[in-house]
Amino acid sequence: MLTCKEQVARSSDFLDGQLSFRERLLVRHHLMFCPNCRRFIRQMRLVQATLRALPEAPVPELDELAQRLAAAQRDSRSEKP
Repeated sequence: MLTCKEQVARSSDFLDGQLSFRERLLVRHHLMFCPNCRRFIRQMRLVQATLRALPEAPVPELDELAQRLAAAQRDSRSEKP
């Protein structure tokens, strides 16, 4: 049986359907007996659903922002002795 730490490490892959059949069985077996990990998985699913429901906001003037950051980085390097 997996430990809770091992379960948490596999949680994202489990929710994304990226585990092998054997690993899925191990995760499901652990979840049958661990209420804390079941709660954690429910919370992870809620977070995923919430993030999917958020609108995708375009980043205005992304190229301009990248150029300003690059210029600021160059300036900070040239100011160092």
